[in-house]
Amino acid sequence: MNPYTIATLAAYFVLMLAIGLYAWRKSTQDSAGYLLAGRNLPPSVAALSAGASDMSGWLLLGLPGALYASGLVEAWIAIGLTAGAAANWIIVAPRLREQTERMGNALTIPQFLANRFPERATLLRVTSAVIIVAFFTVYTASGMVGGGKLFATAFAGVLPPTGLSDYMLGIWITAGIVLVYTMIGGFLAVSLTDFVQGLIMMVALVVMPLVIMFGPGGSAGGSIVAVPQEGFLSLTQGLSGIGLVSAVTWGLGYFGQPHIIVRFMAIDRVENVPRAGWIGMGWMVISLVGAVAMGLAGRAYVERNGLVVEDPETIFIILANLLFHPAVTGFLYAALLAAIMSTISSQLLVSSSSLTEDFYRLFLRRDASEREAVNIGRVSVALVAAAAMVIAADPESEVLGLVANAWAGFGAAFGPLILLGLTWDRMTGAGAVAGLVTGALVVAGWIALGWNKAFLGGPGLYEIVPGFFAALAAIVAVSLLTADRRRAAL
Repeated sequence: MNPYTIATLAAYFVLMLAIGLYAWRKSTQDSAGYLLAGRNLPPSVAALSAGASDMSGWLLLGLPGALYASGLVEAWIAIGLTAGAAANWIIVAPRLREQTERMGNALTIPQFLANRFPERATLLRVTSAVIIVAFFTVYTASGMVGGGKLFATAFAGVLPPTGLSDYMLGIWITAGIVLVYTMIGGFLAVSLTDFVQGLIMMVALVVMPLVIMFGPGGSAGGSIVAVPQEGFLSLTQGLSGIGLVSAVTWGLGYFGQPHIIVRFMAIDRVENVPRAGWIGMGWMVISLVGAVAMGLAGRAYVERNGLVVEDPETIFIILANLLFHPAVTGFLYAALLAAIMSTISSQLLVSSSSLTEDFYRLFLRRDASEREAVNIGRVSVALVAAAAMVIAADPESEVLGLVANAWAGFGAAFGPLILLGLTWDRMTGAGAVAGLVTGALVVAGWIALGWNKAFLGGPGLYEIVPGFFAALAAIVAVSLLTADRRRAAL
């Protein structure tokens, strides 16, 4: 490993730890500070934190890998995500920021649901917290798989002998750095590191495709049209109706992702939500276009130069090592780690907040002091990370597959619940519970039956589609049936 690359990565790690230390000194004295940064995030930090925690290693591994393997048709996922994110900023963000503070100053999504539907408060908190911890453990594992793949591909044969494979050592290093700054600095550390990581990711996604296309061996981008795969640059080649629906409905997941929408709750003022939305959407469009271009241009470069790529999801790592000065390669590796670590840290903190506020303080220690709650939150971060590392231990795991399952689980369980809970006054606590459980069970059942891979004799239907609309129907039906009972109880 070139010393320039090592020095760049070391500087990145030091910066992340320094931010964690700064946040520890500034905002970890109580639960509001540790879990939500005191609702005092500037719009730019909240916007890039939401984006960076959203995209994860999927942005630099999974999406480019899909474009590399199948062509432009995979861009429908990015199109659906862009539409969903815009709707999330317009519909959910301002309402959630205002209502969570007004309704009991809720620090977590389960707390908000309990305050919104007091007649089912305990059941909602427990059920939603179980779903959050379960799906986030899988989601966190997908990020650790990305870290393992980075080290196994980029540092193969370079790392000192430890008794662990390069893949597992990568998981340990990734998890270790994230645990340190998340445990000591809480939400502020996670948000500030996300801001820096988001900038690094965006720069990398602009630079990489340009160098691939216009640098040596790229033939000024002309080789893209010469990829020997029919319809490689077509948005419709081989696309079925079910395939199109499965791709664009990724956007539905945004309404129910706790690690994203919790950023809305932390923006300093409701009036600043639109500004944050514009910043967040600008970052997202630039980053997604860069990821799509990298996958297409990367395939063209490989074909033109006769390279062999065994795992399409490692194309970013391979080209970062081939095309750049070692110092720049270190920066690009840092960008990939930034994508991975920003999401892992956000997911660990949201899981920790649910374990602390919705289990520990609800059932074990209602009178726990603020310092005790913060310390329990730190322990919870470590426990969820350990469980995720066990899941990620399989080096054959696919980043995109793990992300897709967890994304669908959250989108179906919480998406309709959050949307209607913020906008429909007739919704009841019984309806909220019905939607939460229905969405999670339908997604789990759809995956178990394999219908996300093959459905009605054709391609699979993404599990978020049946899960989301089944949950929506359950909420509406049960709420209408129990509306009179709720009014009587209140």
